[in-house]
Amino acid sequence: MNLSDYVKKRNGVPLGSKNSLRNMFARSLGAGKFSSFGRYWNPIWSYCLGKNIFKPLKIILPSSLSLILTFIICGFIHDSVIMLLRWQFTLIFTPWFLLMGIWVIVSDLIAMDYSKLRWINCALINL
Repeated sequence: MNLSDYVKKRNGVPLGSKNSLRNMFARSLGAGKFSSFGRYWNPIWSYCLGKNIFKPLKIILPSSLSLILTFIICGFIHDSVIMLLRWQFTLIFTPWFLLMGIWVIVSDLIAMDYSKLRWINCALINL
């Protein structure tokens, strides 16, 4: 699947559409599972992470470990921007993304599903 198809699948509108940002927020925050939140949040970035990090890792590692490592790498990329701006070593996002990756695995294992709740309640949980 190419990037344009991926974005349309996740956002429901073509890449570059004026409703893309609105749909991303509505779909990700209103997701009924935490693992679904990540499918809709920033589809361009998640496409790149999936294609360049998760899929290659999944060839040699179990899916759950590949997912956690993908979250860690994503967090470190975010931290790298902060480190470049501040010129000092800082890990803020890396540990947070590690916890989010673990929570994706755990919440799926315990079958946590809040999709029957109102959108606002799902958004509060996802935030």
